[in-house]
Amino acid sequence: MSAAPDLRPRALAWSAAAFTGGVLLQADRLPLWATAVSLLAVAWRLAAERRRLWLPGTLQRALLALALAAVVLARFHTLNGLAAGTTLLMLMAALKLLETRGTRDERILVGAGLFLLLAACLDRQDLLRVPLYVAQTLLCCGALAGIAAPQLELLRALRLGGRALLLAVPLALVLFLFFPRFAGGFWAIPRGDAASTGLGDSMDPGSIMQLIANYDPAFRVRFHGAPPPRETLYWRGPVLHEFDGHAWRRGPERLRLRAPLEPLGAPVRYQVTLEPSQRRWWFALERPERAPAGRVFLTYDDQLVGTEPVAEPLSYEAVSYLRSRSPAPPPAQLREDLTPPPGNPRTRALAATLRERAPNDAALVAAALDYLRSGGFSYSLTPAPLSADAVDDLLFRTHEGFCGHYASAFVALMRAAQIPARVVTGYLGGEWNPIGSYLVVRQSDAHAWAEVWLAGSGWTRVDPTAVVAPERLHRGVLDLLPDAFPTRERLLHSPWLRALFAGWDAANSWWGTHVVKFSYEGQLDLLRRLGVRAPDAVDLGRAFIAGLLLWLLWLGLRITPRPRGVRPDALGRAYLRLCRALGRAGLTRAPHEGPLALAERCAIERPRLAPAVEGLLQRYAELRFGRGADDQAVRDFTRAVAQLSLGRWSGAFP
Repeated sequence: MSAAPDLRPRALAWSAAAFTGGVLLQADRLPLWATAVSLLAVAWRLAAERRRLWLPGTLQRALLALALAAVVLARFHTLNGLAAGTTLLMLMAALKLLETRGTRDERILVGAGLFLLLAACLDRQDLLRVPLYVAQTLLCCGALAGIAAPQLELLRALRLGGRALLLAVPLALVLFLFFPRFAGGFWAIPRGDAASTGLGDSMDPGSIMQLIANYDPAFRVRFHGAPPPRETLYWRGPVLHEFDGHAWRRGPERLRLRAPLEPLGAPVRYQVTLEPSQRRWWFALERPERAPAGRVFLTYDDQLVGTEPVAEPLSYEAVSYLRSRSPAPPPAQLREDLTPPPGNPRTRALAATLRERAPNDAALVAAALDYLRSGGFSYSLTPAPLSADAVDDLLFRTHEGFCGHYASAFVALMRAAQIPARVVTGYLGGEWNPIGSYLVVRQSDAHAWAEVWLAGSGWTRVDPTAVVAPERLHRGVLDLLPDAFPTRERLLHSPWLRALFAGWDAANSWWGTHVVKFSYEGQLDLLRRLGVRAPDAVDLGRAFIAGLLLWLLWLGLRITPRPRGVRPDALGRAYLRLCRALGRAGLTRAPHEGPLALAERCAIERPRLAPAVEGLLQRYAELRFGRGADDQAVRDFTRAVAQLSLGRWSGAFP
């Protein structure tokens, strides 16, 4: 009777394992119910194979498929895109598992596991997930081996799959380095309703506080030259113009050209690498000279706005002037930033008093800052709640707040005093990574400040938080107010963990720059380093073909069967050890010399060794060429040889 039917459950288990690995890779991104349905199908099919449980028939599976497709459509409102498509694939593969009957079906399940792996790679390419992707690839290759030969043990099948992967590594490197990478629609996969993070186009006084406990990087910056002082690192984001008495909003997009700046110092040149945020804001130091090349434009209020949300990491070069003068905008534009705050009567009265006492706008701004400096105001992440007249409450009752509170109140006060003003949100400072020599700006560095229009100076940055808490210019919020954060965030900011995170972030940054974002330009640069002048796509194709041919040649030589020597048994290994010991004593065995001839020569050339060696050599000849040796005799011979090789010459062999 054939043993093949008894081995089929083992092949089914391999296919289920490969599919389950792909499902688990998607568990934290796809809907929980889809993961649960897929894992339930795996458990159902394995239990049915073992206990002969009922499985749905063709009609039932068809109805399930239609129902699950309808649920996916209702959840994502489309069957296209990375999230919706991956969910549909996972559920349909789970139904396929319920009808597996043979090798073809099992291989399809392994293919589904590989497609789920590909979807995970398209979604996230960070270094932390690379071991998971390698493990899933190894599992799928081992599953293919286990399905083809179900009699293989687990470790042997995995070793076979690992060997196949190692043979493919050189080809993967050739493809990575030289297969031309042209920009196209393959990578522009809709990602569905991915979560947004970072600054929005509106701000209420406490909204920025929600970002402070988020230690995730917002972007990284490499300066071309020495970095500017930390207190000058204001990373400009959304500029807010409209105020309803409580929250600030950017307002409708206005297609206006920005007037050229008048630089008042040397430019700062740097490269920014943005993390995905699903928002359209690109960040730059105040003030950017021009928009970087690409899908972004520079607004009239010095903000970089992309044409599409940032759905994947992107890098761009930027040039900014930390000191500049902007020309006067049209009067209608200034009037948009003069709308006084609704309500807040005490703020209006304070603005009128400051206006009467100040000889000009600059003096009024200075007087308002003096009011904040000497008025008993404090910097706090847990301020008292504000009423409908939020500015009045802050300035005359609570006297405590965060950067958003003070920026909002200051701009409202300036507008009440008939000085054009607006709120700017973005980030302040950053954390220098000494390992990678770059600046990491995290979500916890979110900040808000004010801009006022002053004749002769143009739009001028005024940071009221720097008056209330001057140390904020030199320290991050986690350093400034550690007790205001949960234990987890405080631990993340401890010195030893900070050093650990710096090393990990440097490695992750290198991975993202040199591997994930290795582009067509990077391929051409590699060819230049290899000595190709003015390389193009044709040169890349030639390099790829040459690498492919070399890999095929190496593979052919590697897998060509070659005669292998027979590994000696335990008795032979002990005899070889004895010969090596005699060689160290000056009695080297000739290739043609047998054990008895060697014993005779030992008696002549090394008579001191003869009493111990002759018996061993004669015993080996008896065990090797006699009628056979039992295991105990071989062990005794091996033990005696071990004693001899350790220098115990006096022991007689029994």
